[in-house]
Amino acid sequence: MSDTPGGPGQSGQGPDDNNPFKGTPFEQIFSQMGGFGAGGGMPDLNALMAQMQSLFAPHDGPVNWDTVTDLARRAAAQEPDPAVSPAQSSAVADAVRLADHWLDTTTEFPSGVTTTAAWSRAEWIVETIPVWKVLVEPIAGSATDALGQAMPEEMRQLAGPLMAMLGKASGAMVASQVGSGLGALAGDVLSASDIGLPLGPIGKAALLPTNVTAFADELPDVSTDDVLLYLALREAAHQRLFAGVPWLRDHLIGAVAEYGAGMDFDTSGMESKLREVDMTNPAAMQDALAGGLFDPEPSAAQKAALEKLEVTLALVEGWVDEVVSQATAERMPAAAKLQETVRRRRAAGGPAEQTFATLVGLELRPRRLRDAATLWGSLRTRQGTEARDGVWMSPHLLPTAADLDDPLGFREDSVSPEELSEEEFDAGLRDLLDGGSDPRPEE
Repeated sequence: MSDTPGGPGQSGQGPDDNNPFKGTPFEQIFSQMGGFGAGGGMPDLNALMAQMQSLFAPHDGPVNWDTVTDLARRAAAQEPDPAVSPAQSSAVADAVRLADHWLDTTTEFPSGVTTTAAWSRAEWIVETIPVWKVLVEPIAGSATDALGQAMPEEMRQLAGPLMAMLGKASGAMVASQVGSGLGALAGDVLSASDIGLPLGPIGKAALLPTNVTAFADELPDVSTDDVLLYLALREAAHQRLFAGVPWLRDHLIGAVAEYGAGMDFDTSGMESKLREVDMTNPAAMQDALAGGLFDPEPSAAQKAALEKLEVTLALVEGWVDEVVSQATAERMPAAAKLQETVRRRRAAGGPAEQTFATLVGLELRPRRLRDAATLWGSLRTRQGTEARDGVWMSPHLLPTAADLDDPLGFREDSVSPEELSEEEFDAGLRDLLDGGSDPRPEE
C-alpha cells in the first residue's frame, strides 16, 4: 500500500479503501465511532452525517460535551455494560452503610455520605461529566489559543475561511479524544473517587458493580463480598475527608484545572511546523494536528504546581489508606492483601491513570502513597486521631514533600493538642496561617 493517504477517488488494497474520509482530519474521528476500520465495510452514511452535525453543532466552550458524552457511551458499550440490578444496588448500599459504621471509630470526621449509588459504566460517564468539564476545558482552550497565536500572518491571510474550519476540526478531534478516553476509563474505575479526585456529586458514595466484580475475579483468594466492602470503605473514607475538609475538593480539582490552563505551548515551534503545512491538503493538516504540534513543555511554575498536586494527592490517598487499615485491622483477614493490591494499582498507574494523563496532560498518581500512609499512621500513634485529622484544617498545615522524605519525623518535636491550651493552639494556628513563626512551643 502506498504511504500516501488515499482519497475517495483512489483505489488500494486496504479494507477501508471505500472510506471517503481517508486522509482527512475526520478519519480518526469516524474510526473511533466504529465506522471505518480494520475489517469494516461501508457504514451507515446517515448515521455518520448525523454524528458530523453533532461534532460541529454550536456549543459553549472549546469542547462539545454532548458529543463527548455520546462518544464515551459508545466506547463504553464496546464491552458488556449491563444495567445495575436491584440486588447490586442493595449490596452496595449495605456495604457503604457497614463501612461508615466501621469508620466511625477511626476518624474525627463524621460521615460524608448522604446517598449511595451503584453505577453502570454509562452512568459513571454521565454522573462525572460536570467535573470533567472543569478538568479538560482549560487544556483544550490553551491548545486552541496557542494554535491561533502560532499561525503565521501570511498563512492566516492565505487560509481565510479555512481558519474557522480548522478550529472546528481541532475542537471536534478534542471531543473525539476525550469521549473515547472517558469510555475507556469507565471500563476500569471502581468507584466515584477511584483516581483520588471527587468526580461524582458531593456526598454520593458510588461503586461500579461490573468493574468491582472484574477486579474481584483477579483476586481468587479473596471473596467478592470482602472486595466490595473494602472498596466501599475506601469510597466512604474519601467522602468523609472531602466533606470534613471543605476546601479540599476545590483545591484538588482547581489545581488540575490551573495546571491545564497554564500549559506552556511552544508557539515558535508550532509556527515553524505550520509554515510547512499545505493548508489545501487535509492529510497534511491532520498530520500536523496529530504529530506533536500541540506537545507542551511544562514550565517551571507548572512543575512546581505538579509536585504540590502530587503531594496533596498522596496525602489524601495515604490518609484513606491509614483509616481503612485501622477499620479492618481486627475485622477483615484479607485486608492486608487488598491494601497491597490497591496500593500497587494506584502507585504504579493502571489504565485509569494512563487515560487521565491523556485527557488532561498529566499523570495523576500518588507516587508517595506509602510514605504518606506511614506519616499519618505515625502521627496518630504518637499524638492521637485528633492530631492526625487536625492537620487538614488548612492547606498551610499539610506535610510537604520534604516531610514525606522523613515520614516518621513529621512533627516529632511538637506536643499533642490536648497538651496545649485553647488560647495557645488558636494563637499558634493564626501565626502559621499568617506566615509567622513556628507555633510549636519550645522545649
